[in-house]
Amino acid sequence: MCSGRVDLAHVFRAFSNGVDGVFLGACHLNECNYITHGNYHALTMVHLARKVLEHIGLNPERLKIEFMSGSEANLFVDGVNGFVKKVRELGPLGQGEGLDKKQLKFKLDAVTQLIPYIRLVERERLRLPAMQEEEYRKFFDSEELSRLFEETVADKLAIAQIVSLLREGPLSTAEIAKTLGLTPSKVSKHLNASSKQRLVRYDETRKRFALA
Repeated sequence: MCSGRVDLAHVFRAFSNGVDGVFLGACHLNECNYITHGNYHALTMVHLARKVLEHIGLNPERLKIEFMSGSEANLFVDGVNGFVKKVRELGPLGQGEGLDKKQLKFKLDAVTQLIPYIRLVERERLRLPAMQEEEYRKFFDSEELSRLFEETVADKLAIAQIVSLLREGPLSTAEIAKTLGLTPSKVSKHLNASSKQRLVRYDETRKRFALA
């Protein structure tokens, strides 16, 4: 299967099912068997997914892509062994980052719900021309990318986490902040935006926010 077929949904489904790390093997760049540059799409997807992982408090090193040909079994073995060692050092998903199971679930659920939107952002704002791998890394580490990510993904991801959490029942700003690991001021900002979008409402009786 072409590595370009691997989607954000596949990666985050694996994490949602309790996998501690995801390794993706792809053809060498500029050596696509299908002449579709699918390996470049995979590289972009991995960089974007790692950015999302970091944003929700998970170590981006839990996702890795390596390029190799079908005849380079040694590269595959070395790559997988090195990755397994790294994941063991990181520990179980969430636990290694200090997140409890409830926090982890809400964060991953929020990402899963937002994947169609993130795909659209990637296609319209983050699709890069075929370049050297190092140039991709520099772009995804750049201030320009950080700005684009904040503008297009970060706020929507935070709101999706809050909405997912409120499905369990009404909560105060402080309770939401504690569960999601956000500051109360940021939660208030997102709750105001969510109220304007009629996603949440303030329950005067319970003095809590609830789904609209």
